[in-house]
Amino acid sequence: MYITRRERFSASHKLYNDELQDHENEKLFGKCFNLHGHNYELFVTVTGKINPISGFIIDLKNLKKVIHERIINKIDHNDINNVDFMKNKISTTENLCIGIWNELENPIEILGGKLHKIKLNETENNSFEYFGKINNYV
Repeated sequence: MYITRRERFSASHKLYNDELQDHENEKLFGKCFNLHGHNYELFVTVTGKINPISGFIIDLKNLKKVIHERIINKIDHNDINNVDFMKNKISTTENLCIGIWNELENPIEILGGKLHKIKLNETENNSFEYFGKINNYV
């Protein structure tokens, strides 16, 4: 069984690598080297055993609270480059997925679930999914 909670946030970012000069960053990232923003959709998918007493894998109101405390309250209407869990990282949506995973994995386990997937829709045409370190890509 899998359950998914959707949240939305708006945030800005500027793609750059501190190890490169401005002209190298501009060549690498193009328009995204400039500060710009997106209206993101975040999907947090959790799996686990159904609790026989509650009938839940995880109580959705508790999942919502964790997502808001660990992610939404920090990132909504903010610059992703300045968010604590994105410090010293290139603020691509790939890295944002990993950062969100790292923020949510332990709190979700404390609630009795297991984080299965983070999905971020950056635009209507671009979405990103992360399943943890299962493929050793990170």
